[in-house]
Amino acid sequence: MSAEATNPAAGPVAPTGPRRRSLPRIDLRRLGRAALLGPTSRDRLPDAIGHVVEAHRAHYPDADIEPLRRAYVLAESSHRGQMRKSGEPYITHPLAVTLILAELGAETTTLTASLLHDTVEDTEVTLDQVGEQFGREVRYLVDGVTKLEKVDYGAAAEPETFRKMLVATGSDVRVMSIKLADRLHNMRTLGVMRPEKQARIAKVTRDVLIPLAERLGVQALKTELEDLVFAILLPEEHEHTRDLIVENAVRPDDPLAEIADEVRTVLRDADIQAEVLIRPRHFVSVHRVARKRGRLRGCDFGRLLVLVSEDADCYGVLGELHTCMTPVVSEFKDFIAVPKFNLYQSLHTAVAREDGQVAEVLIRTHQMHKVAEAGVVALGNPYAPAPEDPADGERVDPTRPGWLSRLLDWQEGAPDPDTFWSTLREDLAQDREIAVFRPDGGRLGLPDGATCVDAAYAQYGEDAHACIGARVNGRLATLSTVLRDGDTVQLLMGQDPASEPSREWLEHAHTPAARIAIQRWLATHPSSAEPEAERRPEAPTASPRPAADGPATRPGTANAVVDQPGATVRLAGCCTPVPPDEVTGFSVRGGVVTVHRVECAGVVRMKSAGRPEVGVRWGDTTECRVTLVAESFGRPHLLADLTEAIALEGAEIVSATVEPPSQQRVRHTYTLQLPDAAHLPALMRAMRNVPGVYDVGRAQTPGA
Repeated sequence: MSAEATNPAAGPVAPTGPRRRSLPRIDLRRLGRAALLGPTSRDRLPDAIGHVVEAHRAHYPDADIEPLRRAYVLAESSHRGQMRKSGEPYITHPLAVTLILAELGAETTTLTASLLHDTVEDTEVTLDQVGEQFGREVRYLVDGVTKLEKVDYGAAAEPETFRKMLVATGSDVRVMSIKLADRLHNMRTLGVMRPEKQARIAKVTRDVLIPLAERLGVQALKTELEDLVFAILLPEEHEHTRDLIVENAVRPDDPLAEIADEVRTVLRDADIQAEVLIRPRHFVSVHRVARKRGRLRGCDFGRLLVLVSEDADCYGVLGELHTCMTPVVSEFKDFIAVPKFNLYQSLHTAVAREDGQVAEVLIRTHQMHKVAEAGVVALGNPYAPAPEDPADGERVDPTRPGWLSRLLDWQEGAPDPDTFWSTLREDLAQDREIAVFRPDGGRLGLPDGATCVDAAYAQYGEDAHACIGARVNGRLATLSTVLRDGDTVQLLMGQDPASEPSREWLEHAHTPAARIAIQRWLATHPSSAEPEAERRPEAPTASPRPAADGPATRPGTANAVVDQPGATVRLAGCCTPVPPDEVTGFSVRGGVVTVHRVECAGVVRMKSAGRPEVGVRWGDTTECRVTLVAESFGRPHLLADLTEAIALEGAEIVSATVEPPSQQRVRHTYTLQLPDAAHLPALMRAMRNVPGVYDVGRAQTPGA
């Protein structure tokens, strides 16, 4: 894990004079070579780890530092004589990595493993020795970040190392914390490498490590990694951004500082205890804003951060700012009530000045700020006993966040290292997560842009091959429907053991789990690889004809009584009313009164034409005639199964039509004679239970 000694991208440029009170991001750059090295003693704390201990005790005042002393002694002795490419003693690297984690608030076990993280890979120390001296947890963490040998894995060593690391992270997220800090220090010292190697490492950092830092909420690492990658891969744009920051820093006026003073006044008058700080944007953030807005103004180079003690105070601050200043309502986001999937919580808003400049404002508690900076690292040991009143599961417990569970699931099905590596990069590029809900209240975490196909495989795994449709927020939807945050999704599963996924699903599968499962099924069923149009399940297209003396000659006989003596009553064919439908009637030629359901479109037309209504009520319920429409996915023998289900409920088919399939969907229209209208709900349930049928409803248009 050696790297160079010079830093190609310095941190944000400070103003020439102390014009503003600001809260810098956690400064992870403080140690030089002199601070890292020093005399060691068997009986006392080595000078070299004094900075680590100081940073650690700032978060854990009562921490036992004896494991750190012993870990340093072992690491220093085992790495003795090894040098980095920069010419520094190798021990400076594990010390720097450990200091990064100590500044972020990592607990003692993580720091101990960090000091030892390269010993098994680069020295004669074995995992068993680490376990004997430091315990099972430290052994697991060191093993998790130890690279696989190229001599054993060849070109697959890097992807397989990441696969091994991710699997280890699935059981203990501290593995990835150490890896991220390790990569940060290597990126800081990448300058002695050849340019092509710098670019290769920077691209892997951009595609894999930065997204992982974002998902674990470790913003302090993520932002610095972004700036370092920016300097290597886009040096000209990085230099231009640096010039913009320097130019803004020397300007005499500071609109952001003026707004900060105004905010302090508003909160002081409202008797709200709060810190109001200026949060400078890092290089990549400034670059993004410049690309989005073009010309930058003073407020674009930073944001205001308001820190309070309690959650309720966050909303109090928000109310005062929106009352006393000019809010930009479109910029408001509540990540306290609905935290991001990476543990981040904060209120976001913006206020405008009279000159049109807009200042973004972040409002959070001190604890929220700590987690926003350090993510899972700030939570200490996530495997310690839970508090008596734990908060909602997945939000607080980082041991198995939803995105990580999905990643671990699909990686098992990746057929080779190349597929795993390319799919991992693609998966991590999906940097926003949505939550959708099952009808039973369960929750599915999916990447932004996911469809019903993705939801099916997330919920059912390979059993999702039998999915035949979905309802989104109670309405029927195609499997290609893109889901939105907060949607409720009911997946409709077929019962046919021969159910199979469609090749078309690959076009709608957004998650690796769905794509890999579908591709694996298609690869093992070559006969299913032919074009969809050639293998579409057969569906009936002819209408079954009733016998000449059958029920088609018999009218419906539900007893409808009209308030018009001597009139002949006829149930309308456009809506086929049956008891206990709410009905109304209209007189037509020949002394006939047609009876319609009140929601029938024909009722609206006749009312608008000035036709007077005739009062109608149901008499004794006897036989009735009704038209039902069944929506299904095409499959062999579907018509036979439907007609059998209808017959078993005691209904007789008056007429039926089956439309030609469209996108694997088939629409059946049945006019049925029932012995009793009360049997209609049971009949409709029986039809819905036929495999492949996803909806049955009353006809709203004229039937056959």
